[in-house]
Formats: sequence, C-alpha cells, structure tokens
Amino acid sequence: MTDNSETMNALYLSLGISGKVLSFAEPVLQSLSGRFEEIDRTAEYNQLRIIRAMQEAHIGEASLKGTTGYGYDDIGRDGLEEVYARYFHTEDALVRPQITCGTHALALALMSNLRPGDILLSAAGKPYDTLEEVIGIRPSRGSLSEYGIGYRQVDLLGDSSFDLDGIREAVREPAVRLVTIQRSKGYQSRKSLSVGQIGEAIAAVKEVRPDVICMVDNCYGEFTERIEPSDVGADMVVGSLIKNPGGGLAPIGGYIAGTKECVENAACRLTSPGLGKEVGASLDVLPSLFQGFFLGPTVTASALKGAVFAAVCYEKLGFTVLPGGSETRHDIIQAITFGTPEGVIAFCQGIQAASPVDSFVSSEPAPMPGYDSDVIMAAGAFVSGSSIELSADGPIKPPYNVYFQGGLTWPHAKLGILKTLQNMLDRGVVTF
Repeated sequence: MTDNSETMNALYLSLGISGKVLSFAEPVLQSLSGRFEEIDRTAEYNQLRIIRAMQEAHIGEASLKGTTGYGYDDIGRDGLEEVYARYFHTEDALVRPQITCGTHALALALMSNLRPGDILLSAAGKPYDTLEEVIGIRPSRGSLSEYGIGYRQVDLLGDSSFDLDGIREAVREPAVRLVTIQRSKGYQSRKSLSVGQIGEAIAAVKEVRPDVICMVDNCYGEFTERIEPSDVGADMVVGSLIKNPGGGLAPIGGYIAGTKECVENAACRLTSPGLGKEVGASLDVLPSLFQGFFLGPTVTASALKGAVFAAVCYEKLGFTVLPGGSETRHDIIQAITFGTPEGVIAFCQGIQAASPVDSFVSSEPAPMPGYDSDVIMAAGAFVSGSSIELSADGPIKPPYNVYFQGGLTWPHAKLGILKTLQNMLDRGVVTF
C-alpha cells in the first residue's frame, strides 16, 4: 500500500507544488501545532456563544423563510438581528442584505449618527482608503464634508498604541460627536488593535466626554478573540458579512450592532424616516446569513491558521511581516513587505492560481474605485469580493506590501501559501 504522506505529496505535486517547497514548509507546520490548538479553542468558545444566542432567540425553521415587498413582520430578519445583538452583547443590531459592503455599513453608521456642524474624530490615525471619500478627506460626491461635518484625527504612537492623552485632549472640543476606531490595519504598516487596547481608548474618551459615540470598524476582527469591542464600551461595532461573520456563505450584507438609538438612526437612514427597521425584505438569503454566522468562528479559525503559517514562512525567508509569526492575532490580515512590485504581483498571482474558481486567471494591477494607486487583487471566490475566502491584495506603491487574508478551510489556506512560495521561487523572487 502506498504511504499516506507519499500520496499526499503526489497530490500536491499535481497541483504544482514541488518537493523543495514542501520540505521548506514541513518544519514550519510542525512548529505551529500549539498555536493552532489555541486558535481552535477560541473558535470553540465563540461557536458555543453563537449557538447559545440562536437558542435564546428561539430561531426555528420558520425563521429561515424570507419575505418580499415591504418585509413587514419578517420574523427571520428580526431573529437574525436579535442573534447578532445577543452575540455582541448590544441593545440592538441592524443586519441587512441591503447593506452592500463594509464601506457602506461604516458610511451608514457615520452619516446616520452625525449632523451638520459635528466633528468626526479618528482615534487610530488615518482611516482605510475607501473611507477617505466617505469622510471627504479626498473630495467626493455625498461625503460627510459636503454636509458640513468636520474631521480630526489623533495618530497612533510609534509602537501602534493609542495616544490616550491626545485622544482626551481632542474630545474636549465640544463639536466632537463621534469617535471612530479602525481595528484592522487596512493598507497601513501598523499593528492591528486588540480589543483590550480599544477598550482603553474608549475609556479615555468616556472619561472626558461620556456623551460621545464610540464606533469600532470591526472588519476582519470578528471571532479572533473571545470578546468583541462592544464588550469594552463601544456604542457601535460595524462590519461586513462577506468577511468573518458571513462564514463564506453570506452573498452580501453588513451589520451594525450597538445602542438602540445608534441602530435606529442607522435604520432610518438605510430605509426612511418613520420606517426604520420595520421594512426591508429579507428575500431568500436568511439561510445563508444564519448559517454563515453559525460557521463564522470555525471559518475564521482556518483563516487565522493560514495567516500564521504565512507569517512564519515569509519571516523565515527574511521578509518583514506584520504581525510577526509569534505575535498574538487580533484580525485575519497578514501583511508582508516585499519592497518591490514584482514581489506583490508574484504573491497575488500565486493566491489566484490556488483558487477553486478562476484559477486560470492572472491577477494584474489596475485602477480601483476609492484607491489612490493601482491595486492588485487576487481571489477566486464563490462570493465575488469575499475576503473571508482565500484572497490577497495590495496597492502598487512603496513599501510594496501585500495583504493576505481568508481561507474557508485550513487545507485551502495552506495550499494558497504553498502556491505563493512556489510562484516566487520559480520567478527568482525568493531562494531556499
């Protein structure tokens, strides 16, 4: 009988992974067993929390049936929002397929809870690129700036920690109405923020101005820890369903979980004043939204394992990685600095070649709406643009970072990283 490892290696060979790459990766994988066990324990904890939330909300088979038209009395939609509120320990939640993406969810939360003359303060420095046009940092039609809403920011310190004194001073300005905190690094060379750090920043705000709304951009961070920003004082946590909480099944959508007032404000902006949460048909997406949330912790665990594997492999090859291979994780994104456009392109094309969908397509840099440089994006996803699925992207500008995330299963995440190593080895970008 053929040895099982030989059979496995033969299968990897058929997928274009050489023995040299497998030999390089094997000791890395052996060193990660303890890290992977801890990731699995966190996934188990969060999985149980979701099951409890669904049971407490009395989700039944009827909850999986959708509505059309106005969507009045949609028990499935209302049940889903109760499940999110219970998981995040918030008063209410808005979870809708009518929210098109993470940027839309964030814009909705901001535009519904700010008024002309208010000031938005970013406590974590520059926000993600696509929010620059939402805010009006880069002029854009319909931005907050066009509605007379100002903007300030307090930059993070050199070690990527909050400038707590700077935050306290900034919120003394009476017009500051809302403080936003971006948990993940975005396209920046900084560390992603832990829930504990976020709690310290929120406490600094509330110490000076208890009335100020604290909102956390939770994209890419859900389920990576055993608590969420709403457990440390956030008035709103906001994210996308085609990232962690959609579990790879949600075809569209976003969520806002928070205080009843903040959520109702967002609902009235999404639908109409006077209608709020009462309308919005769920159509036929409820099964995928419920099941995606149910699967979210274990899918996120697979993505985290892939991120850790990537970090250790590329750290071993001498590249700067953020976070480092041994650092605690607070989101699913792994940044790798290649220093050249060729490195970014070779990595992304390796991820594309490992995809189950569109593996034959070559990712190439191109202009993208909301970005100030060409961007290369790699994803052969079942849901277009889903970044909880195996994907990678990066702006083609110094320092030439690539941002890797996702992987619905650990075997696929593993294959993706092996394929990037093979692609870069074949092109002479790395040697080992």
